[in-house]
Amino acid sequence: MTKIMNKLPTFITERLILREVTEADAPSYEKNFVDYEVISQLTAAVPWPYPEGGVLDYLRTQIFPHQGKDRWVWAIFLKENPEEAIGCIDLWREAKPENRGFWLGRKYWGRGIMTEAVEPVMDYAFNVLGFEKIILANAVGNERSRRIKEKNGAYLLRTEPAKFVNPTYTEHEIWELTKEQWELRRKNENAQ
Repeated sequence: MTKIMNKLPTFITERLILREVTEADAPSYEKNFVDYEVISQLTAAVPWPYPEGGVLDYLRTQIFPHQGKDRWVWAIFLKENPEEAIGCIDLWREAKPENRGFWLGRKYWGRGIMTEAVEPVMDYAFNVLGFEKIILANAVGNERSRRIKEKNGAYLLRTEPAKFVNPTYTEHEIWELTKEQWELRRKNENAQ
């Protein structure tokens, strides 16, 4: 069963707050997102150099009209700084090719932040939104993103050609995570 909602829930984890992205988040979103090292990991559909004011335009035209309908976007904040968006998790009903994407500001890499952030989003996708499976993708060579998928219990389906902002990335990996796999992983975690 598919549920349609307009207001996204706020998630609080050990270190993070995930809440619906708003226009007020545009300055900190831009500060942490508009960095070649961050954007280079993304599909070539993302422009580089990134246009000035592009984040607010993107939020207004691509996110807000769909938010809570067929797309769900949470900004990520550290509890210690709940006003600065340091990343985002994006969930789409239709996989193109994936159902979930994310980015995290470079100075926050390597701390397990995204691994922590995706947990409540995946629970929400499977248990509230009714997803039976989620397709995930990352550039071949983006080991951090790959590792998150492995930790989530996803299975690598295939590798295929793809274009990224970073022209040295020429393929992406396509992964699948089913509700059953996710629930088994969560059950095993809770048993420990």
